[in-house]
Amino acid sequence: MTHDELAEIAGIAHAPAGSPAGVVLLTHGAGGNRESPMLQRLCDEWARRGFLAIRYDLPFRRRRPKGPPSGSGAADRDGITEAIGYARGLSDGPLIAGGHSYGGRQTSMVVAAGDTPVDLLALFSYPLHPPGKPERARTEHLPKIGVPTVFTHGSSDPFGTPAEIHAAAALIAAPHEVVEITGARHDLASKTLDVPALAVDAALRRLG
Repeated sequence: MTHDELAEIAGIAHAPAGSPAGVVLLTHGAGGNRESPMLQRLCDEWARRGFLAIRYDLPFRRRRPKGPPSGSGAADRDGITEAIGYARGLSDGPLIAGGHSYGGRQTSMVVAAGDTPVDLLALFSYPLHPPGKPERARTEHLPKIGVPTVFTHGSSDPFGTPAEIHAAAALIAAPHEVVEITGARHDLASKTLDVPALAVDAALRRLG
């Protein structure tokens, strides 16, 4: 399956100038879709680095244009598994999967299950806990993640403080890194820092 065919089914592809060095799959948060400005900028940056980058909608967003996900997220995890399966055949290079907030969390759960191999997990604004409720940490699956993982997180994100994110990342036995975006909130917007470049730099370091 070509990246154009995958784009028609589930996402929008940002192609590099030449043959792709690898594939990056990124999806959105609970309130967004694949048109998220941050996803677009991330995919542009990955394409500049020689990777085929695909931003795609989760199943709940394909069913309706607005509104949050419902249920356990199992259908969305199935969609992530399907997207990873499609992407695996698009390049002989590494496969990176992840996403923003809810999309990143669901991807991390797919990777933790161990049945869908990727080479690196890229998590943006990981929703460690609901705002104001640190006792409801979403960390149960993190020790099961066996691939390098990069967290890109705003220092003012109400879903997790930098200290909380560092502690959560330490639960992952594989190599991991936290890219802290000073002053940014959950949307990772920054007037002074090139967030996509910092995130991609960290991912490439972890890929070795």
